[in-house]
Amino acid sequence: MKIRDKTQYVWVFTSFEEVAFVHSETRDARTPREILNGFQGVLVSDFYAGYDLIPCAQQKCLIHLMRDINDDLRRHPFDNEMQEFGKGFAALLRPMIDTVDRFGLKTRYFRKHQEEVEQFYDALARRGYESEIAAGYKKRFEKNRLKLFTFLEHDGVPWNNNNAEHAIKAFARLRNLIGAKSSQKGIHDYLVLLSISETCRYKGLNFLEVLRSADREGGPLADLSRLSRRAGSHLFP
Repeated sequence: MKIRDKTQYVWVFTSFEEVAFVHSETRDARTPREILNGFQGVLVSDFYAGYDLIPCAQQKCLIHLMRDINDDLRRHPFDNEMQEFGKGFAALLRPMIDTVDRFGLKTRYFRKHQEEVEQFYDALARRGYESEIAAGYKKRFEKNRLKLFTFLEHDGVPWNNNNAEHAIKAFARLRNLIGAKSSQKGIHDYLVLLSISETCRYKGLNFLEVLRSADREGGPLADLSRLSRRAGSHLFP
């Protein structure tokens, strides 16, 4: 985003029910490291290298990975080894998604898929590629082996970061409205309200009712107190 013609950044952190937008002057990984300090869950993210420094279990978004593979398949339609690699990954992932669609994110239904992942990596270790693109994906899969299929080992962990993808669209709409006209304080205030309104939407709460309940002990706004504690002084001073 632009603040008075200076490029700055907004991070979005989500769970299934909470959204927190955090302003930062840079794109380096200090912001997520500070926000997630002490976090003991599973971090679902894209492949931005800065997340690798956060000391917690991680699940890389497999939709991002699928997009990258599909883009390379379109750019290299006659690369037979890349075609083979893409088909192999699709054959591995498709049954997992079917299981999620049928039974939800329940580990007890994923045991057979964990065995299939081991078989996939065993075959990958034995396979050599002459294609530079396919060899690059082999290296990428091996580097991220402990972060591609973490969702199979935990209940309630998604295999993609769609929640964050959807939430960031709300900020994109706001950015298009305000352009570069906001100040540092202005964007901070915008993000506080946007965090609350998007969290209300995720929780199925009425935004205006939540604001009206701010002075009522035990009102819906009390349910959002965890959000402010999680985001810390970056979001709610």
